[in-house]
Amino acid sequence: MTDPLSRPSDDRQATSLPSDLNARELARWAWRQLTSMRTALVLLLLLALASIPGSVIPQEDIDSLAVSQWRDNHPRLAPIWDRLDLFSVYGSVWFSAIYILLMISLVGCIVPRLFVYARALRAKPPRAPRHLSRLPESTSYTTDEEPDVVLARAASVIRRRRFRVEWTSGSDAVAAERGHLREAGNLLFHLAVIVVLVGVAIGSLFGYKGGVIMYNGKDYGFSNNLTQYDDFAPGSLFDPAVMEPFSFSITDFDVEWLTEGRRAGMARKFVAHLDYQTDPGAETKQYDLKVNHPLSIGGTDVFLIGHGYAPVITVRDGDGNIAQSGPTVFLPTNAQTFESFGVVKAADAQPTQLGLEGTFYPTFAMGRDADGNLTMPSSAFGNAIDPLVSLQVYTGDVGLDDGTSASVYVLDKSKAKQLLKADGQPFRMDLRPGDTVTLPDGLGSVTFEGLQRWNKIQISRTPGKFLALGGMVAALLGLLGSLFVRPRRLWVRARRQDDGSTLVEVARLDRSSGGDPETGRDELADIVAALKTDQREDREATT
Repeated sequence: MTDPLSRPSDDRQATSLPSDLNARELARWAWRQLTSMRTALVLLLLLALASIPGSVIPQEDIDSLAVSQWRDNHPRLAPIWDRLDLFSVYGSVWFSAIYILLMISLVGCIVPRLFVYARALRAKPPRAPRHLSRLPESTSYTTDEEPDVVLARAASVIRRRRFRVEWTSGSDAVAAERGHLREAGNLLFHLAVIVVLVGVAIGSLFGYKGGVIMYNGKDYGFSNNLTQYDDFAPGSLFDPAVMEPFSFSITDFDVEWLTEGRRAGMARKFVAHLDYQTDPGAETKQYDLKVNHPLSIGGTDVFLIGHGYAPVITVRDGDGNIAQSGPTVFLPTNAQTFESFGVVKAADAQPTQLGLEGTFYPTFAMGRDADGNLTMPSSAFGNAIDPLVSLQVYTGDVGLDDGTSASVYVLDKSKAKQLLKADGQPFRMDLRPGDTVTLPDGLGSVTFEGLQRWNKIQISRTPGKFLALGGMVAALLGLLGSLFVRPRRLWVRARRQDDGSTLVEVARLDRSSGGDPETGRDELADIVAALKTDQREDREATT
């Protein structure tokens, strides 16, 4: 005789494999897999992991300048990153796929549970088990009262403790239940996650985010239209008609510099003073724009996210004509000392194009090693105490033949020739404000006129941000409810014994994992004490 436990179960296992299901059954199996809580948790983890590259790698729609620098510093990795959409993670196909699958999974998980919870709310508390004394939290006592009197008193005592009570005259036990808000909190948390995802999706679809670098001064301004942005990332369903017609200019810029400690020379806080108008011709208002204190105009927020220096450099060609003049943005390469890198391009210079590339030092200093020998130059502080710009010169085709360039922060040197001194060393100019250097071979001259400040401004419209905020608040409330509400059941049974006394049994069952046994025993003792107290009060009232 064969052991039934040892029989092969290939037939039963085969019926559960998706490969042996028809199309309808396969679709049902796939739906169940997708809408399981385990799949939702896995997708939520994948979404968190997919967000990491967006936090580590600079993003085009947040800081295009940082992306441009990253491309220049990593020319081999940049094409791979582009192919994987790592410079635009949150708009990539793979991130959107995870996002949509998570939404579907959460909806498929929660909607059936809502119906289950609704049925549980209408359901009566379960009947008392046959042997209450076998429950881990139980007690009993005897009395000479009638069982119905004891049970009526028990129902009143338990109701005062906000339990749902089920008892009818003639039954031998009172059943009570409390703690349905725990499941409500759990459902609220998951629904709130969906609300947050919907809010974020609305902002991504209908909103936009753009950036612009602005020079300080009333001579420079910004109007909120597409042509004014340096970089602009609209949502898939963005409508330009929703853009508020405001304008502003940066009238002044204040910085507080640290003077002591390891971070000496670093900017502690900075503020840009704005003059702005909400509509053309409207009253001009002032606002102090600070980090994390944006200016809100309608549904649009204006953020201050960075600042730096723009040396004012004038380039004259060999004929003495001005080929390039004005402030040029230099991008910080050191966040503490604001040592910055930049390029100047003179497309109209004669007899050949000129390109300047170099470093700006707000407070120029020559470092020294342990032996006291001079090392590479650097900037001692971020404040412009002793500004100096050091430039190298390139001639020929510097990528401006068509009047444009791939990036205003990059000098194309593939077809250019570096200007050299007679000894074959690179020709370098070290200029302080007011200095002029004449270029060899009649190429012209370069003058460092002075300094200008620039600010990086980010402008964004996120229609679903308040919906997402409300979802986060609801998620927090739901999480608190699911953590601190303890679902539990309570039963009180009273029955006559052979000696004529009434045996009263009280039992409690904690349905939450990790419940404190002491808390359960205390609650049980409190109910028993209340029953006995009410019994004495009834007798005294009768007497």
